[in-house]
Amino acid sequence: MSVKAFELVPVVERELLTGGGGGVNVTVECLECCGKHLYAGTSDGLIHHFLLEETADARGRPAYLAQKMQQRHLGTKRGSVAELRAASALERLIVLSTGDASVYLHDMMSLEPVPAPPSGTSGGGGAAKIKGVLSFCVNENPVGADPFCVELGVICARRRAVQIYTLQEDRVQLVRELATPQQPCVICLDGYFLCLALASQYVILNYSTGASQDLFPFDSEERKPIVKRIGREEFLLAAPGGLGMFANAEGISQRAPVNWSEHVIGAAVCFPYVVALDEGFVTVHSMLDQQLKQTLSFRDGHILQDFEGKLVLASTKAVYMLVPLPLERQIQDLLAGNRVEEALTLTEGARRNIPKDRFQVLHKRILQQAGFIHFGQLQFLEAKEHFRKGQLDVRELISLYPLLLPATSSFTRCHPPLHPFADLNQLTQGDQDRAQRCKRFLISYLHEVRSCEAGSCDGEGGANGFREEVDTALLKLYAEADHESLLDLLASDNACLLADSAPWLEKHHKYFALGLLYHYNGQDASAVQMWVKVVDGVLQDSTRSDLFEYVVDFLSFCPNLELVWKHAEWALNKDQEVGVQIFTKRPVGGAQGSSISTSNSTGRLNPEDVVTYLQKHSRALLLYLEHLVLEQQVQKERFHTHLALLYVERVLGLLSQPVCPEDEALSQARSKLQRLLKESSLYRVQLIMGKVEGLETLLEERAILHGRLGEHERALHILVHQLRNRRAAEDYCTWATAEPSTCTTDSIHQDPSSSSASPRLFHLLLATYLDPEVPGGVDNMAAVDLLNRHGHMFDAAQVLDVVPEAWSLQLLRPFLTTAVRKSAHDQRTAQLALGLARSENMQLLHDRLKFRGGPVLVSDKKGCHLCHNTFSEPDCVCLPGGRPVHTHCATQRLLQTQPQKRQQQQSRDSPTQRRLENGSNPT
Repeated sequence: MSVKAFELVPVVERELLTGGGGGVNVTVECLECCGKHLYAGTSDGLIHHFLLEETADARGRPAYLAQKMQQRHLGTKRGSVAELRAASALERLIVLSTGDASVYLHDMMSLEPVPAPPSGTSGGGGAAKIKGVLSFCVNENPVGADPFCVELGVICARRRAVQIYTLQEDRVQLVRELATPQQPCVICLDGYFLCLALASQYVILNYSTGASQDLFPFDSEERKPIVKRIGREEFLLAAPGGLGMFANAEGISQRAPVNWSEHVIGAAVCFPYVVALDEGFVTVHSMLDQQLKQTLSFRDGHILQDFEGKLVLASTKAVYMLVPLPLERQIQDLLAGNRVEEALTLTEGARRNIPKDRFQVLHKRILQQAGFIHFGQLQFLEAKEHFRKGQLDVRELISLYPLLLPATSSFTRCHPPLHPFADLNQLTQGDQDRAQRCKRFLISYLHEVRSCEAGSCDGEGGANGFREEVDTALLKLYAEADHESLLDLLASDNACLLADSAPWLEKHHKYFALGLLYHYNGQDASAVQMWVKVVDGVLQDSTRSDLFEYVVDFLSFCPNLELVWKHAEWALNKDQEVGVQIFTKRPVGGAQGSSISTSNSTGRLNPEDVVTYLQKHSRALLLYLEHLVLEQQVQKERFHTHLALLYVERVLGLLSQPVCPEDEALSQARSKLQRLLKESSLYRVQLIMGKVEGLETLLEERAILHGRLGEHERALHILVHQLRNRRAAEDYCTWATAEPSTCTTDSIHQDPSSSSASPRLFHLLLATYLDPEVPGGVDNMAAVDLLNRHGHMFDAAQVLDVVPEAWSLQLLRPFLTTAVRKSAHDQRTAQLALGLARSENMQLLHDRLKFRGGPVLVSDKKGCHLCHNTFSEPDCVCLPGGRPVHTHCATQRLLQTQPQKRQQQQSRDSPTQRRLENGSNPT
């Protein structure tokens, strides 16, 4: 699992630090790197300033040229330089001297010390130094908003406390001091959080709230403690047992620990690597899997620090740089070893170090390569995710499958190639199971690509505008695999190439799908011809068992009427009940619809043409007429009469057969006939009457026809005395007296006898029940039942005159109760109507008085507004606005305008005008 991540490059040789051989005992104590500026503090109290230039050697490997700019001695009493930190915004160098345990400010360029302000005092009073300091750190996540103010965390040398300072250009100021239970030895500051190494443990303090969080014990006397800030509110610590532990500000470790050496003296993080320095080696561990990735030999090392992503190493005499190899090279090495996740993680970690545009290109390519690695390993879920995120040109994947790309495609594979495979055959090595799994994956992936192209995803991994290649490849895969989604693809919006797809569908006997493809490409005649061959058995395709019904449904919505008439005979010969749906599912045209031999852009057929065409198909003709009359409610006498005659013929035909009267077919036929006779008022009653006249088995039908002719006495005679069916007689009266809107649902004509015959019919039925001269005599119970159940239909006064005197009030109690309530209701309703009329009349009088103007002045000097002649008589007519005109002028104008108004009214009442007005109504 090793990888070459870093190279050790010398930066500052010993001669530059010691001045050409002098100072044998001088050692490097601290380092600081800020941009191209490198600062080194030595044990003899010198600050060395170098300017670094990155170059490359003859082999192209990285190299550094260090130019020494100057050096500065702290002074004889200040001892060695313990720590250096650069504040580039202030152009200041923060220096800790071991001689007097004080922090000083120096100019970054000249290395001159910054003097204190004249009014300043030492310590926290504004002096440019801090006394009594054991160690310090810079807050890389400052809490203040001032970019020219640096925050420091300081360990006090003579007491158990830490202090927070703010550093400005020429002064430092104490902000906060916190006491600690033990003497701190290492400090690291991030925001409000202080991570401290005490004598026996690590702790995290919040200097804003004073909260403290113990982490884990550590003996600082046995080994050197390490505290490194590696990110926002996250630290790397040297733990017992040779572990590098991660801890956040809440004291929680969200990363697995790194197992490094027991004698680590320095550590740094260069994501995704943790670099550790011990007595003889530099080790590189991955933060991803915590494994050792690289080991570099390094003697006498004692400093390892990271500065703005640069890893700087120092031995006692020289300075080195740990240079990471180019990320692309590392990533390609990882991909070559099929270490996909490590490569991707390394790529993500490099986001902040690569320009955005370049990173996006790099990231997409690596994702695509990773996807093909997973694809070659048959890890399809991972491959699909990488292809989607990497926005793979889908043709790269389709091209692996022979013959799937259309012949017209001009696609060429990416260079350098994203994978080592020539095609699917090389990948699967003849293993058919692996090949089928790869094809199923491609089906799934292309389906998702189409969905993304339709706008149902976030835009990653779409078809990139290559819909023809995607849809054609999907069609071929669906057809080959007998996939159920083939029909869904062809029935939806698609870009399948007909020239490529049609031979493929024929090869796999997908003739129904081929018809759909023809239809989508506007070749309906070819589509229907293909389907007819399948239905007739000429071609074999079991895709749809109901293909005949489908063809009929297709023809019923086909706008090409020539194609419809061409195949209508075929459909009717197959099955009249199904075939007639070609006409019943189609919108009904007008009287001037298209003929059989012509096509209509609206797709409508003239019903009269259809009826004429269906004469030789009796069952289809009956169904079509039922559709016109009962469903579409076409208001034409011809269709209603024709349907009634067909119903009568059906009933008469059944009656002529030797069947019992309770036969179900006869009952259903008579029920349909009776329903039509009752609901329709457009058929020719006398013609139908002539068909059923004299048939004793069709008495109910005859009664309905007599009712249509207004012969209610004869109808009631049949129902009461011949059929002896009181319920039918009462239903007849209810039907005959109903309003036109409820009596005849398919009729727009009103029976002239219905509304006026309402009370008369019920009185006539009552008289029939009470007539002693009719066969059977008086039927008192029927009369009482009629009165009590339909009392609101009778005139109570007339009823009391005809009922026998022997009847008791108790017998007629329900009728009398209804009559009294009806009388009271009618009286009150009349009173309300009278009151409303009076109120309306008063309102009209009020409005008339309100709008009546003042006097109209007429003189022989004032002219008429119509003829402009003066008035010779006082008689006049006022137009709106009080303009006087001659009486004869007003009369003449009225006679001229009346025909125009009448013509306009007729135009508004015409069906065409009503359709226009209804069409303009947005409701």
